[in-house]
Parts: sequence; C-alpha cells; structure tokens
Amino acid sequence: MDVMILAGGLSHERDVSVRSGRRVAEELRDRGLKVSIHDVDTSLIPALHQAADSVVWPLLHGASGEDGSLQALLELTDARYVGTRSKEARVAWVKSVAKAVYGRDGVATPEYVTLPQSLFREVGAEQVLDAIVARFGLPLVVKPARGGSALGVTLVKEREELARAMVHCFAYGDTAMIESAIDGTEVAVSVIGTGDEAVALAPVEIVCDGPYDYDARYNPGRVEYFTPARLSPEVAQAVADSALTVHRRLGLRHLSRIDMIVDGSGVPQVLDVNIAPGLTETSLLPQAAVGGGQDLGELYEQIVRAAAS
Repeated sequence: MDVMILAGGLSHERDVSVRSGRRVAEELRDRGLKVSIHDVDTSLIPALHQAADSVVWPLLHGASGEDGSLQALLELTDARYVGTRSKEARVAWVKSVAKAVYGRDGVATPEYVTLPQSLFREVGAEQVLDAIVARFGLPLVVKPARGGSALGVTLVKEREELARAMVHCFAYGDTAMIESAIDGTEVAVSVIGTGDEAVALAPVEIVCDGPYDYDARYNPGRVEYFTPARLSPEVAQAVADSALTVHRRLGLRHLSRIDMIVDGSGVPQVLDVNIAPGLTETSLLPQAAVGGGQDLGELYEQIVRAAAS
C-alpha cells in the first residue's frame, strides 16, 4: 500500500507538522509501506492525481490542516485520506461550536465566553475586561477560538495581566475564548477508530514546570508525563468515557486527541479537541500508544488501512 503524507503548510505550526510527517513516515516504512511526503503547495493537486491509488495522511496543523479546507480539497479529488471529513472538521475547529455540540451529551467543560477583537474596539477594551472578571473571576485562561499547540494561550492570575493576554491571543486570531481556569490534573486522551468502534488509548498525565505552552510541548525537559495517568479506576473510566463521547458526538474519524483537566471532584473538564494531533517524538498520542504497550508502526498502519477501506 502506498501512503502520501502531507506535512508542512504555512501555519504557525509548520515545524510540528514537518516533524510529525517524518516520524509517521519512518514508522510506516518500517512496516513495509511505500511512503512519500509532500508539502501543501501548487504541486499538490497534480501529485494527488498521480497517486490516485494512495492513501493520503494529512498531518498539517493549524487552520489549513484542521479547519476542513484541506479535507474538502481531498474530497474534491476523490482521495482516500486519514482523518475527519471536512464538514465535521469545521465544527471541531471552532472551540465554542464544538463545546456546544458535545455539551448536549453532558460532557463538562469550563465556563467560557467567545469575543471578537472588533468588539473590544467598539465597546472599550477595559470595560469588556472588567465584565469578564466580574462574571468569571480569576484565574482565567485566554486562548484563540481556533488553533492548537497552545499558541496564543495565557493563564491569567491577576487583572492587570488580562489586557496583555488578549493582545497575545489576537496575534494568532481575531476571536478570543476566555475560560475559567480549572485547578486539577491535566490529561490527554487519544482516540483511535470511528463511531462505535472507536477506542480510547491510555490517558497521559501532564505535569509541567510552568505553563504547558508551545515550548513545553515540543522541546523536551520542561514536562513530566505519566502513562497511564495516575488516576483512580473510576476517574480513569470517566476520562475515557468523556473522550469517546466527544469523538463520537463530533463525528470524528480515525484518530483524535481530547485534552481535559480532572477537577477536584474527579470530573473531567474538556478543554480542547484535536482532529490532527501532533505525532512528533514528544507528542501525546505516540506516548499513549507506547505507554499502553502498542507498537506505533502497527497502530499507524491500522489507521491507514481503515482509511483505505
């Protein structure tokens, strides 16, 4: 079976995408599959036509890889590809919309508000910030309403830090999501499969010296991981159930990663949904697979064959 990996792109997460592509290619080649790696540029559509029998694995992060655009292009060319289809990807990409969808099934998520940058200019930034603090209190988490890899994310503990956090957030998008910060155990649950056949991998616990930001995620040394997470059997089951509910409710396909914090009452609070999780040497899905005793190459080949069927 031939596999065409798409990696690179022009988003802020290009480096992560390239690293993910190389790692997946190595694992699949070791399984005997023929693998090529392509960037997303003007040569893409001719390459897709030339490799019409291949399975395409898009490993782009950020807008072009996760907002449904690339998936729609692959559908236009009748490509068989790994990952969530375009319509469902568009829903999962917008954090507030995704929260509204999986929240119908009782999945817990922190209180939040989503506001565009234009509103701050029209109404007055300080008045809006005062209203946010009055409603949610402190601490808060400010993040782009779309995006991943913790780019543009800030934990705000003091009122005077909030304006700077908003400026940082708007550098990565024109709409911000402001959430109540939840104190608890941070975990990530990767899901493999589609629909009723989807299964949750071992949860990964994240213990970080400081914020779990882009630098901490992709440069070894600042984070300690525990796989499986140090949770009671009851809480571990609740974490897996929440991840599977989100994956199925959003109609995700083949693979995803659901990030959450288990609060002091043992309730998983879902933070983010990733339809194209990073697959670098420090990424969470590979850690979950290896920590659960799975062979990465075998798992990736399983994903490819599911996309081919």
